[in-house]
Amino acid sequence: MAALLAAAAVMLGAFGAHGLKAKLTPDQLQVFETGVKYQFYHALGLFLLGLLLPQHSSNPLLVYAGYAFMVGILLFSGSLYLLANKTLLGIEGWRWLGPVTPLGGLSFIVGWLLLAAGVWRN
Repeated sequence: MAALLAAAAVMLGAFGAHGLKAKLTPDQLQVFETGVKYQFYHALGLFLLGLLLPQHSSNPLLVYAGYAFMVGILLFSGSLYLLANKTLLGIEGWRWLGPVTPLGGLSFIVGWLLLAAGVWRN
């Protein structure tokens, strides 16, 4: 999953830089790029968890951390991708997207705290 999410982040980054550059405002492009960065950072976090889990498979905190990272990618990065492209996609009326982004950020924070607690516990 980590490798697939990292590959998707690279593809989305390239798409943003080449395919969306002429269609988005600089601010919208920056929002899109923020989504890509956080997706990639947390794909690397998932990769780290994948390395830790074989030695600590009895620790559910590490598994929960992985789920939190994946939920964060979906909510945080996913909402930023949609917010950046809302005019292109015709979803300007989707006002609920704005509040979704901080929920994804909270999920990232929870994931890192669970990772820290899981490593500390072992």
